[in-house]
Amino acid sequence: MTRISALPIEQTAESVRPALEGIGKALGFVPNAFLTLAHAPAALSGYLALSQALGRGSLTARERETVALATSQVNSCDYCLAAHSLFASKAGLDATAIGQAREGRLDAVATLARQITDSRGLVSDEQLAAARAAGLDDRRIVEVVAHVSLLTLTNYLNNLADTEVDFPAVTV
Repeated sequence: MTRISALPIEQTAESVRPALEGIGKALGFVPNAFLTLAHAPAALSGYLALSQALGRGSLTARERETVALATSQVNSCDYCLAAHSLFASKAGLDATAIGQAREGRLDAVATLARQITDSRGLVSDEQLAAARAAGLDDRRIVEVVAHVSLLTLTNYLNNLADTEVDFPAVTV
């Protein structure tokens, strides 16, 4: 049972309603994760600002979804696994690639995201050298860390709140 409910949009702060309505237009609905995050307008606004900034970064949509899947798998977030499996499929990953991303085996981005999440950022010199040898420069490495951080926020909130999953069930 949900422990922190998703707010009806009309009960959210006026300051975040335009952003929530924009999400609704883009996705066709406002996901429960955002309506739960809306309990704290500053947290929702901060999440959206970082998400939008990272969307303009050097990682592709496919790579961003790869990070989301690897991080959400480690953090056992069923909500984000469902959401990002859908988004990953739209970014071009098939079911096999989605499974590999979750396990941190798809590519260097997936491996690094999994290692960062597993170790809470305490990756070894060897792991960092392997990421670099696989073609990740410092810009991309820092962006992977930022995406892991962003996903960890929603993973932890959804796990704590037991957010009702409103995306298709994960079949991988």
